[in-house]
Amino acid sequence: MSENNRMRLLWAGFMAILAAGVGFALRGGIFDNWGKEYGFTGAQLGAIGGAGFSGFCFGIIIGGVIVDKIGYGKLVALALLCHVLSAFVTFGASTPENAYSFLFWGMFIFAYANGTLEAVANPLVATLFPENRTHYLNILHASWPAGMVLGSVAGWVLDDKMQLGWKIQLALYLVPTVLYAIMFLGQKFPKSEAAAKGSSFVQMFKPVGILGALVACYLLSLFFGDISKAFSPDNAKAIGYGIGGLLLIAVTVITKGSIGSFLLFVLFGVHALVGAVELGTDGWIQNITGNLFTSEQGKYLFIWTSAIMFGLRFCAHWIEKTLKLSPIGLLVVCSIIACVGLNLASGMQSFGMALIALGIYAIGKTFFWPTMLAVVGDRYPQTGAVAMSIMGGIGMLSAGLIGGPGLGYCKDRFAGEELQKANPALYAEYKAEKPSTFLNLKSTEAFGLDGKKLGEAKDAKTKSAAQQAVVTADQKGDRATLKADSFIPLTMAGIYLLLLIYFKGIGGYKAVKMDDQA
Repeated sequence: MSENNRMRLLWAGFMAILAAGVGFALRGGIFDNWGKEYGFTGAQLGAIGGAGFSGFCFGIIIGGVIVDKIGYGKLVALALLCHVLSAFVTFGASTPENAYSFLFWGMFIFAYANGTLEAVANPLVATLFPENRTHYLNILHASWPAGMVLGSVAGWVLDDKMQLGWKIQLALYLVPTVLYAIMFLGQKFPKSEAAAKGSSFVQMFKPVGILGALVACYLLSLFFGDISKAFSPDNAKAIGYGIGGLLLIAVTVITKGSIGSFLLFVLFGVHALVGAVELGTDGWIQNITGNLFTSEQGKYLFIWTSAIMFGLRFCAHWIEKTLKLSPIGLLVVCSIIACVGLNLASGMQSFGMALIALGIYAIGKTFFWPTMLAVVGDRYPQTGAVAMSIMGGIGMLSAGLIGGPGLGYCKDRFAGEELQKANPALYAEYKAEKPSTFLNLKSTEAFGLDGKKLGEAKDAKTKSAAQQAVVTADQKGDRATLKADSFIPLTMAGIYLLLLIYFKGIGGYKAVKMDDQA
């Protein structure tokens, strides 16, 4: 394969993920528009944002399973079709009665397209650059924060400055969509190492096995349980676990009872935490910082953290070489930095402090996602696109079901508790009609604040004492949410440290070939 063809494919993948980043940033910036226009609670907004992750799981897992058999080009065409379709569905939202369904499924289809593209881009780049996967996968995923910067700037200009409707803002992601379609057109695609050696799907899937499937199937059971609430609320949890169980049985049959790799199981589990803390937090950070400061400052901070990620993702190889870190060592350091950053962010009182705290957090989260993909590519080349795609799906599904809704739930719970503690009568007046829950657990029920009433209190130019008390309680809830969020990277640091010890015990971390013992 020529160097020109290799680099053209790298940048085509870059543009594809950039389209996803633009859409993600625009959506995050219009959460407050949806809350005011349709009266959504934090949990409802979290669920809509979560669909923007959940669909990704289906796209990347299904795509990862079939990409080595049908080829990259057909999946790119499918993603293009879904990106266009998602715009039509999302723009169907028009009233408080129909908005939730249109926005939820529009985001789901958008995410499915993104997942399909990553099922192409991740194994494609890992195959194109086997000599330095960490470096080139980080370059590929620099497109994500680049897209977030572009989407955030566009949203700031069109929303805050020009005050255009949210539908016009969201439509902008179609521009990079057209560009990636053009860049992929007519290109020659390589085969993964496993596909080139003629490995069957069963051979590729065996290292994942029952253990790896257990992580994915649990998250899928939560997803199916969540959507089942619409038509069978009393049996939703049972339906979800039933579908998850059937999928696990199917994997057991397909892999002929293969237990799978325990190391891969651990990597899948920790990547669920990566999705929750990185993408779950990204989905809410503009909303939180805009609430603690101003909407405009919130956008500045989002651009600041995304710009840091964009720049640093071109430096992964240099950092590893300079600090003499393996990919696992890099992940240990990043987890600690992210934990410190979120803790500092929970106490930020000024815009200057926010720049420092969120800058530290951005440095920490920069290398999580692409480096995890590189580890799987290095250690499990025999899985082709399968293991890498399943892990990407787990991360996004976790962001959609745990990270996004979890932070939305925390915002509701902590804000409600703060207002109830400060003024019980006022809390009764502003309390949301429906309780928020986490992971469909009744024991987690908590009443947040009514989205429409809260929006009116925030927008009041001259706030009454009651309105100020409500806004203050909401801000305290946001700070408590960031504090709770910091425990995720702390847990990740512990797991990565154990992996570092494991690799040291087997002679150090190294990339393996198809014939090596992983």
